[in-house]
Amino acid sequence: MTRAPRDGRTGRPGGQEGEPRWGAFEVTVSFGATTALERITLPAHPGQVAAVVGGDGAGKTTLLRSLVGRVRPRAGTVRTPDPADRGFMPTGASGVWLDLTVYENIAFVAAAHHLTGADLDRRRAHLLATAGLDGARDRLAGALSGGMRQKLAFCLAILHRPGLLVLDEPSTGVDPVSRVDLWRLISRAAADGAAVVMATTYLDEAERASTCLVLDSGRALASGTPTEVLHHTPGTIITGDGPAGPRDLSWRRGRETRSWHPGPPRENEEPLTADMEDAVIAFTLADRQREPRP
Repeated sequence: MTRAPRDGRTGRPGGQEGEPRWGAFEVTVSFGATTALERITLPAHPGQVAAVVGGDGAGKTTLLRSLVGRVRPRAGTVRTPDPADRGFMPTGASGVWLDLTVYENIAFVAAAHHLTGADLDRRRAHLLATAGLDGARDRLAGALSGGMRQKLAFCLAILHRPGLLVLDEPSTGVDPVSRVDLWRLISRAAADGAAVVMATTYLDEAERASTCLVLDSGRALASGTPTEVLHHTPGTIITGDGPAGPRDLSWRRGRETRSWHPGPPRENEEPLTADMEDAVIAFTLADRQREPRP
């Protein structure tokens, strides 16, 4: 597991062999005087899912947009396949045309990628059946439920079988059943050989990924396999309020209050084994306990 040093550098996540074919390497992105990403590295390996997690303003969307050429880095290197071999699903299913039917959406994207004939027919039938949209092919996309629109957006992103598939919070705001369907589609894409990079707000999804990158305010806090990230969770997490602990080091998990403090467990403390949600909170709190950034 690569624990990001204080200057924001990250290395190659653990468990990977050889030079990654695609990804972002030491990438810095600035918008005016604001640094949105600071020397971020995220390899993208064919056949694997790389998850990017972090709160609002962490830099997830900026990183993903740099991978598909919609944001130009100020420094660093982005290696991707040709545009025709990329698939991109923006956040909020904005890749769907609401005034077109499901069938027309697919036909429009297929024409852009020069997909025709029997190959298109087979691909369309397979994706619609897998996504549970075969009974809605003549419905306007604007009349679909949120989950169905998300699944349609995914089908459009992967219609041409891209080598690099970039997904910006594909399951945010959808019902639990649609989340399961979407994850099944994402896993299938990776199993078919795509390098999948996805931002997610659902940390249980990050636990299923091959690698995970934790961002906060454009800086990398940790990266590696989910197991490695969990193993290197900083400090101590307990159930209940810590002794004289600051309120800003506590948070709610369901009906429980959890607290964090740096360092090993104190006397009579029983530390919790962190899951990914606890780990991301702990990494963020640990980073914010350090002296202010210059």
